[in-house]
Amino acid sequence: MTRTIIESKTKTAVMGFDEPFCVIGERINPTGRKKLAAELEAGDFSTVEKDAIAQVAAGATVLDINAGVVYNSNPNPNETEPPLMRKVVELVQGLVDVPLCIDSSVPGALEAGLEAAEGRPLLNSVTGEEERLELVLPLVKKYNVPVVAISNDDTGISEDPEVRFAVAKKIVERAADFGIPAHDIVVDPLVMPIGAMGTAGQQVFTLVRRLREELGVNTTCGASNISFGLPNRHGINNAFLPMAMGAGMTSAIMNPVALPVKQSEIDAKKAEVAAAGLVLPEDMDDETFCQLFGLGSTKPRPGKEMEAIRAANFLTNNDPHGGEWIRFNKAPPKPGEEEAGGRGGRSGGRRRRRA
Repeated sequence: MTRTIIESKTKTAVMGFDEPFCVIGERINPTGRKKLAAELEAGDFSTVEKDAIAQVAAGATVLDINAGVVYNSNPNPNETEPPLMRKVVELVQGLVDVPLCIDSSVPGALEAGLEAAEGRPLLNSVTGEEERLELVLPLVKKYNVPVVAISNDDTGISEDPEVRFAVAKKIVERAADFGIPAHDIVVDPLVMPIGAMGTAGQQVFTLVRRLREELGVNTTCGASNISFGLPNRHGINNAFLPMAMGAGMTSAIMNPVALPVKQSEIDAKKAEVAAAGLVLPEDMDDETFCQLFGLGSTKPRPGKEMEAIRAANFLTNNDPHGGEWIRFNKAPPKPGEEEAGGRGGRSGGRRRRRA
């Protein structure tokens, strides 16, 4: 049975057809996050620290690390991204003990992340483009790590699932030429937005089954792509993920955290309540108010997608006796009883294995 092993210094995450779904937290990525990009350029890592701890607390088993900031002071990522990647990797693995996914389009940043990472990280990513294959596969072999293989090539992203399967097969075969086994290839068949292509979900499910049955590889995806541009994206994501798991998908790059309710949303709701003539206790705090009126929480917490994944793990017998499901649904600890989100000292563990 296919097993893809990803390690930190002290923990191991396993992707496999009979393993719990592997959640790769996507939040440490400045793409589309202007505030985070500005912080990273300024050397401020406070948001990275919060995102790392919150994602692990919400159930992420691997954390994706992307340092792709285009500096205003220096727009050349080949110069700026490698040292930033190294810094972020070192910072994150000092806070949490889950394995990492080193994510970059810059080869120098990929290698910097691999050099800094403890254990056996996942590399993200290689495509079917010839130049990319020649740059990334030697790194995969040198550091003996698994890699995400994205099903596009020099012709771009095809809407034809047959073409995407052919690209995935090409990458697996080229990897074999480098001595990289199929169990270290995690294929991303590329999820198209369902709003733009009505067959997007069906395509992915069919592709995942073929990738499992014909190539014997584990799979992943950018889970939120399926709902791009649509209302109630969480509702679509919540349905998509268990269906993808049922088809054989073994991981997803996603946000496991339900973000805190914004203060502006709380204030607007309070104004609405006051306008309706309702009088609330003067000592009611914002968290109690949010819970009472169904706004969510003022604190980061596991998102609805995590609930769907844990339920699907239970239903597919990848959560024996429902232990994780029961723990997930326990009442949160009272103030003062919370467990620490980070970790103290570290000891033991395995080092990265080199070829």
